[in-house]
Amino acid sequence: MTDALTLLGNRSPEEFLAHYWQKRPLLIRNALPGFISPISPDELAGLSCEPEVESRLVLERGGPRPWSVEYGPIAESRFAHLPETHWTLLVQECNRYVPELAELRDRFSFIPHWRVDDVMASYAPAQGSVGPHTDQYDVFLIQALGTRRWQISTAPVAEDNFLPDTELCIMRDFAPNQEWILQPGDMLYLPPGVAHYGVALEDCITLSVGFRAPSHAELLSSFAEHRAAQLNPAQRYADPDLKPPAHPGEIAPSALAQVQNILQHSLQDETAIARWFGKYITEAKNDTQREENTPLDENGFLRAFAEHCLLQRSEAARFAFIGSDLFVDGQHYPLSRELVFAAPLLCDQRQWHYAALKEKLQQPAFTSLLTALYNHGYVRFV
Repeated sequence: MTDALTLLGNRSPEEFLAHYWQKRPLLIRNALPGFISPISPDELAGLSCEPEVESRLVLERGGPRPWSVEYGPIAESRFAHLPETHWTLLVQECNRYVPELAELRDRFSFIPHWRVDDVMASYAPAQGSVGPHTDQYDVFLIQALGTRRWQISTAPVAEDNFLPDTELCIMRDFAPNQEWILQPGDMLYLPPGVAHYGVALEDCITLSVGFRAPSHAELLSSFAEHRAAQLNPAQRYADPDLKPPAHPGEIAPSALAQVQNILQHSLQDETAIARWFGKYITEAKNDTQREENTPLDENGFLRAFAEHCLLQRSEAARFAFIGSDLFVDGQHYPLSRELVFAAPLLCDQRQWHYAALKEKLQQPAFTSLLTALYNHGYVRFV
């Protein structure tokens, strides 16, 4: 809780959530006192060259047209031919590759873990930017290296106020009503829809802690697909009490009512919705990014755990639970009554010491669960 108080400028998590979260921006000076960037510009560039890392290069100038985008992996030789100014390198999910950034993400545990997406890092030389834009999710912008000027506008953004013929949703007209210069350790929180424009004043790195906010359309289409796959194809629309219609071309109110009942029956199934959502919200972005472990049997796992002493959740894996249902990377693990303690234990923490779990490891079901998670690469020894 002390970490959260410092991070939020001596505000309690309850105060921040009640007065700022999804309501209004907040600048927090020295949110991370003495903060030193855990990744350098060269290391960030190196990450962007890796094929499994999602990265983008945004060139306001020096590309085939203004605000052009190049997608990774980026050739190492490309950096030698970039202009001196007006470009930005963005690398997603840096928390997977830099342990200190995984620990940084843990500082935001006053927000449910399933809502946290990743830590993105962006490097820019002087005048580098991705233009004035809005995001449809909450974001904490942490200055890690150098300085950046942020301008924001809380006015509504018109749907047609975007530049044509660009891959980025850059605003055509932007009139800021607040402006700050962020130093290392400063943090700016922005709710969804707030227009913002960040420009590097010198070589700088900004860390963005972003949050998952699936659209209603995404939720509905995913649930419909999931539910349809579970239904018996023999179940069909039926009308055994059909009467001769006055108008053969009309879809009668009784037919519409039956269709509505069919759809509502699925939407009222709370268990089906909970199990679908647990799978949906923990699905991995890219399975190939998770490191594989050498498979072990349960005895081998216990010996290895005792030897290494520390077990850690993979940053490539998403954990969540609903009651006695554990969800990991879109997989469902129903837990028995004796094992239900494992759900918050595995989902709330990122690391587990052997000594702290030694008594629980005497339960074969718990050891079996941890072994299965290890063999799938969801957890690993440190």
